[in-house]
Amino acid sequence: MKVYADNAATTAISQAARDAMLSCMENEYGNPSSVHSTGRQAAKTLEAARDTIARLINAEPREIYFTSGGTEADNWAISIAAEIGAKNNKRHIISTAFEHHAVLHMLDRLKKQGFEITLLPVHSDGIVRPDELADAIRPDTALVTVMYANNEIGTLQPIAELGAICRERGVIFHTDAVQAAGHVAIDVESQFIDMLSLSAHKFHGPKGTGALYCHKGVKISAFIEGGAQERGKRAGTENVPAIAGMAAAFEESCRGMSKNNTKVTGMRDNLIAALSAIEYSILNGHATNRLPGIVNFCFEGIEGEALLLTLDTAGICASSGSACASGSLDPSHVLLALGLPHEIAHGSLRLSLSEYNTPDEIEYIIKTLPPIIEKLRGMSPAWKHTK
Repeated sequence: MKVYADNAATTAISQAARDAMLSCMENEYGNPSSVHSTGRQAAKTLEAARDTIARLINAEPREIYFTSGGTEADNWAISIAAEIGAKNNKRHIISTAFEHHAVLHMLDRLKKQGFEITLLPVHSDGIVRPDELADAIRPDTALVTVMYANNEIGTLQPIAELGAICRERGVIFHTDAVQAAGHVAIDVESQFIDMLSLSAHKFHGPKGTGALYCHKGVKISAFIEGGAQERGKRAGTENVPAIAGMAAAFEESCRGMSKNNTKVTGMRDNLIAALSAIEYSILNGHATNRLPGIVNFCFEGIEGEALLLTLDTAGICASSGSACASGSLDPSHVLLALGLPHEIAHGSLRLSLSEYNTPDEIEYIIKTLPPIIEKLRGMSPAWKHTK
């Protein structure tokens, strides 16, 4: 059996997204900046997609800017807030220790430019405490950026509470919602979100396409210079087929969210129950306050890469954490932020599900994984010595 359980890295493209993209490539192939009828038709499709994305997060179309994905959207959002902060002599930024590297590396760059960065702890359950955010905000705080849902362990943050604190204190609030969009309901108004990043390929859309929501009250600066696309803020001809595919996939994911989440949560909980029964296993993150589809465990005495390769041989596609850090031999910074020691964090496994998975596939994972762990532990001199 072949089981794809790495949906947090990327999802299979949906039929709805395929159909929308193919229609664009065949019929709306004009440049949306052109004034002729073919260009105007492409522009109409582009704006329809913008309307869709905005509606699904309760934003206005003029607040949506299309990007190449979540990383660009994160970089852009942080740059906007940093520029505004610098102009107002505010050079303090608050984030968390387990953000995606698209955020953390951007903060590292700003630190070299004289910004002071505070990284809030996420505790052993992987959740930020609102009172700790409130205590960390200072008169010179320019930005708070906290991811909506963690991409490795799946924990959900109290976004509305964090956003309310920022709004009350007059601080820009950005959330990286790349992993959450299409899987949990998002309302930028009621959750007091000033900027939000999303990426199509996390909800069955095409890769290389995303969006930045920026509240109309935040003065947005240009990220790419050149033409007048995206209201002069991001130059370059828009990828209309991919954007249309993203909108179609997002619409389908949001419309089917309740049904899909019920199915996926059931499969997730079955996995958690079965894997928790394995000796010396650790579930990472809060047991229930998490995305429907992400399960992350550490197994003592196991090296993560060996586990992934053995699972792949058995037909199970999984990961040890973020695909963006898959070339690194270091343990996950997310797991270290939870307080796990290096030797345990090295033995991590992330299984991430979607509505495309089946209960039979989950049973196959449950049947296949324990013998693999037993075998790998049996091959480990360190495990034999300590246990």
